[in-house]
Amino acid sequence: MVQRLTKTIAGKELILETGRIAKQASGSVFAQYGGSVVIATVCCSEDSVEGLDYVPVTVDYNERYYAAGKIPGGFIKREARPKDKEVLVSRLIDRPMRPLFEKAFGREIQIVPMVVSTDMVNPPDILGIVAASAAVHISDIPFNGPIAGVRVCQVDGALVVNPTYDEVEKSTLEIVIAGTKEGITMVEGGAQEVSEELMLEALEKGKEVVRELCELQDELRSLAGKEKLPLTESNITLEHADEIRDAAYPLLEAACFVPDKMGRHDAVHKVKADFKAKYKEQLADEAQKKLFDALFEDMQYKILRSSILDKGKRVDGRGTEDIRPIKCEIGVLPRVHGSALFTRGETQSLVVTTLGTVFDEQIFDDIEGDKRENFILHYNFPPYSVGEVGRLGTGRREIGHGNLARRSLEAMVPSKSAFPYTIRVVSEIMESNGSSSMASVCGGTLSMLHAGVPMKKPVAGIAMGLITESNAPDARYAVLSDILGDEDHLGDMDFKVSGTEDGITGFQMDIKIAGVSLEVMKKALDQAQKGRLHILSIMNQTIAKPVDVISELAPKIVTMKIEVDKIGALIGPGGKNVKALSEQYKVRINTDDDGTVTIYGKNTADAENAKIAIKGIVEDPETGRIYKGKVVRLMDFGAFVEILPGKEGLVHISKLSRTHTENVADILKEGQEIPVKLLEVDKMGRLNLSYIDAIDPNGAPPPEERRPRDDRPRDDRPRYGDRSSGGGGGYHSGGSGDRGGRGGDRGDRPRRY
Repeated sequence: MVQRLTKTIAGKELILETGRIAKQASGSVFAQYGGSVVIATVCCSEDSVEGLDYVPVTVDYNERYYAAGKIPGGFIKREARPKDKEVLVSRLIDRPMRPLFEKAFGREIQIVPMVVSTDMVNPPDILGIVAASAAVHISDIPFNGPIAGVRVCQVDGALVVNPTYDEVEKSTLEIVIAGTKEGITMVEGGAQEVSEELMLEALEKGKEVVRELCELQDELRSLAGKEKLPLTESNITLEHADEIRDAAYPLLEAACFVPDKMGRHDAVHKVKADFKAKYKEQLADEAQKKLFDALFEDMQYKILRSSILDKGKRVDGRGTEDIRPIKCEIGVLPRVHGSALFTRGETQSLVVTTLGTVFDEQIFDDIEGDKRENFILHYNFPPYSVGEVGRLGTGRREIGHGNLARRSLEAMVPSKSAFPYTIRVVSEIMESNGSSSMASVCGGTLSMLHAGVPMKKPVAGIAMGLITESNAPDARYAVLSDILGDEDHLGDMDFKVSGTEDGITGFQMDIKIAGVSLEVMKKALDQAQKGRLHILSIMNQTIAKPVDVISELAPKIVTMKIEVDKIGALIGPGGKNVKALSEQYKVRINTDDDGTVTIYGKNTADAENAKIAIKGIVEDPETGRIYKGKVVRLMDFGAFVEILPGKEGLVHISKLSRTHTENVADILKEGQEIPVKLLEVDKMGRLNLSYIDAIDPNGAPPPEERRPRDDRPRDDRPRYGDRSSGGGGGYHSGGSGDRGGRGGDRGDRPRRY
């Protein structure tokens, strides 16, 4: 039976429907908002595995190109592996939902939200969060939900719920909020240096919409919900549990407070290994071994949390607001454009910046339309960074952490018009014990400044944690600055905040409990601001502004503006002109539709020479200007020289040398490049040139009189310009020696030079 509910959200109708499509799935929901439609399904495996210590759930958000009336680009015309955007949205859905599944269920769960229609106005990712939760909520899979998501942006000073693509593009704050009816459990977004107060206001606004959407899903479940499957109850208990706990707890407590990570790991491992050896026969059973491991993790959980709440002491000896020692280095690699090594405690990021051209931009082909990015950040987390063995590769975690670092830095990266380079930042995590994504933000700033990128302001990031006593409103809690890996794993919150001295630029929060109050959020943001300013002060001691000179290894870029109607003249028929310029000056030239011309050369001289040549093409010839020309034809009366593609002028034989010249070929050869000066553009638009080196090596205007004074009577002086020399004043660009100028008919007259 088809069940359909509607609710108006931000002035648009949201539709949730079930019972018409994908009825064989455990749960399926057709969700529509404006012209965007997502079909979300969920299924689980038939068999359960007892004693799992994790939830085997997978979210595969995908966007079909037909949703936007497009055919996939590339050789294979079908959707292939997930794009980065699809991976990021899958994480948006997974993170708030995963803590609400029961480990005891023990079955694999797959959630597939699929975008089948988009109006190119309303982003479907938020709809995917709601649809996925609704599908699970009405299914037979145990779920402590529902959850819902909402996007809040600040546009023109006002907070807008579920903004359009255009509104997101011009917003100064974009925040995605997910949570339950009880509170917020996930936050992610970016901003243009917004205040902590504005962020809290946006969270409050989004929280109310999340609650309404959760209530709508509850109503749908009451109409179409299935009976939930039973959990896989285990009757097995750990033998000698109390005996092991009493003996191991004090030993484990001492091991948990070894200051350094690897020493702490070894100490905990030794305590655990000793007890494994003591109860070897008992732990030969796999079920007993899993319960034994769970007992030790539970003891570590209690040791860490009680120490923080009761004593204000963390496992490495710090207080709740203390930040580990920080060391910043730049120029650590000799042949790259920019490099930095950022170390915070036992977390270390080697960050490299590479400057490229417009031809290196990242091109995206998705249902939102093709777009290009000239700022790229890639994050790599190799297994050796945590002392482990594993496969190298890029997984969902790497894509997610890299995106957070990119968003945090993007707001402070100069515009393409101000800095016409493509910027690629790569963060290689060398060590990890705490937030490596925030280390990537700090190292990214240092590396870009070292590469000469004129960032608007330096950016730093910090990860905050939370330890709570219980979910009671008056329960004790502690907010932790610069959390360790153990505090992330055993704590209740991971809240990463990046920004400048003046405001927030990026953030991401995941909460493992039902929700946190705005009071806790405010304390976390205030504490994060203090930590961020502390880190920035240390970074600024190493480098606070971009270096003055970009690396000589980086491409040299020169930009200029030309009239739009001159673009065709620059490009030439079939690209002839621009290809010729590129080959002649060993550069690459890119022309935008608005008349912006960007020249990329291996050195500044090539790029600047190409710029001069382009100016000559698109600008009217300028009398008195010196051009570097190429001799294209030799005539009896002079030489035709191409000063610009398609533009030729005549160097008359009289302008080739300081002395009388009988033969042009004695001075010039075809194909020779010479400096020439434009003397005049006559009434017919013809260009009269002079050979600069012959007239004046310094390029000064030739004197009016080059010949020595002749005191002989006029009739006794030699005559010039007779027919044999091609004589005469004017010329025709297509002329031959016989048509070198009408002066040949007046060879009996004396000529004046």
